[in-house]
Amino acid sequence: MPTVDDLRNDVRVAVDRYERRESTAFTKEALAAVAGAVGSPVEKPLPPKGEMHAAIAESVEGLDADRDRERPFRKAELETLVATVAQ
Repeated sequence: MPTVDDLRNDVRVAVDRYERRESTAFTKEALAAVAGAVGSPVEKPLPPKGEMHAAIAESVEGLDADRDRERPFRKAELETLVATVAQ
């Protein structure tokens, strides 16, 4: 059973970002890569993380577009993201 850290790394790898050994949330750059991969590209300067969380949630079927945009993605949301970006 993959952990949240494993799932974050699976998403990172699927969007050509670097795996991380330590447990960390997505960086703004990683969120921008995920947003681009799901059809919601962002422009520089990068918007706040909350805006990118919202754009990703709105673009991915199975994610709640009304979620709290300031909180990191939860495990079930990461599983949905992995399934979407790993295609």
